[in-house]
Amino acid sequence: MADYEPHHHHSHHQTLIPKETALQAINTIIQLHFEKTLEKKRAIDLQKKKLHKHFLLFFIFLGLTFNAQSLSQSTRLQCRHCWIPITLLSLAHLFFYVSVAQTLRCINGFKYQRRCHKLTLGLATEKLREMKIRLSNGEFGDGFAEDGGAGCGEFEIHYQEPPESYFGKFKRNWALHFGFLIFIYGFMVSSSVVILCF
Repeated sequence: MADYEPHHHHSHHQTLIPKETALQAINTIIQLHFEKTLEKKRAIDLQKKKLHKHFLLFFIFLGLTFNAQSLSQSTRLQCRHCWIPITLLSLAHLFFYVSVAQTLRCINGFKYQRRCHKLTLGLATEKLREMKIRLSNGEFGDGFAEDGGAGCGEFEIHYQEPPESYFGKFKRNWALHFGFLIFIYGFMVSSSVVILCF
């Protein structure tokens, strides 16, 4: 029994984390998520440039197709031949839909990751501010307890994720793009029929 008591007492000995180490740890977390936020922002900008390039090439193609149809009026192209430009337009729109869908998926993914890093960065910054205030008030004078006690768990930084409602913005953006492409497709097909048949 006498042998057990010292061991029992030793198991409750607390290991303290120095204040400087705790502050440095939070600063490292802040720096990491700040860099990740910038990294995702650059990735989003790159994907947006890619999306704009897709739109530019697509509208150049539509312009050339529309111009070719206008010029074809002088050749008395039959109305029964309108399936040729309509087929080309359908294939072009299908290819464009796939390209835009892939790019939007990448943009939305990067935006979601960036949002997570921004939320975690905000939480870490708030925890650092709170820690400095409490340290200036004389709390945690001996450091932070590693396995329970003063400060344990109060300044843990968990990876943050936005609420489910955040995905609503992605759905709205997708609906706008999809609706716009459907409108352009309908306009071009109807224009082809009008130009070639009337």
